[in-house]
Amino acid sequence: MIKNKDRRVQRTHQLLREALFALIQERGFERLSVQDIIDRANIGRATFYAHFDNKEDLLFSGFDTLRTALRTRQRVALAKEDAGDGRLFAYSHDLLSHVYEHRHLFQAMVGESSGTATQKALHRLAINLVRDDLHALRDRIDGPANSNEAVVEFIAGGLFGLVMWWLNSKRMLSISEVDSLFRSLAIPAVKATA
Repeated sequence: MIKNKDRRVQRTHQLLREALFALIQERGFERLSVQDIIDRANIGRATFYAHFDNKEDLLFSGFDTLRTALRTRQRVALAKEDAGDGRLFAYSHDLLSHVYEHRHLFQAMVGESSGTATQKALHRLAINLVRDDLHALRDRIDGPANSNEAVVEFIAGGLFGLVMWWLNSKRMLSISEVDSLFRSLAIPAVKATA
């Protein structure tokens, strides 16, 4: 019985996320209401509020799968010995691949009709990943200065800005090119702060 309930919950979450993402692409996030989302998903208002507090809560829950995958990649890389700079920001290629695969959604989510909620969610994801990397590696790089919050904000802001630039660029660079560009800028910044 529990498995059926879990499947129903997963199905409800999936329907709501699909409705949210489709509507974001059509109208932007700020213009949406919970009513728009539940109408599109064909879900009752009580069901929506049994799972989520508001549309922002639904939006942020959509990042859970991505966050989990990136953190798994990060843990694997950080566990390796003597991998050099390859351990730093090892999740960046996976993040960029995800952005590229869903670029139309990301463009709609961070566009002017989506306001700051989605931008804050993406920026917060980048901050948490960078902070975890620098915290895990601070003793192995060159000292505790690498965990400095200013460095975290600088690199996460750079990653977020680079993704925004990439999404809006007329010439779409490859995932590997953008990843290489990010790493060539971020790794020396970390080392310079030590």
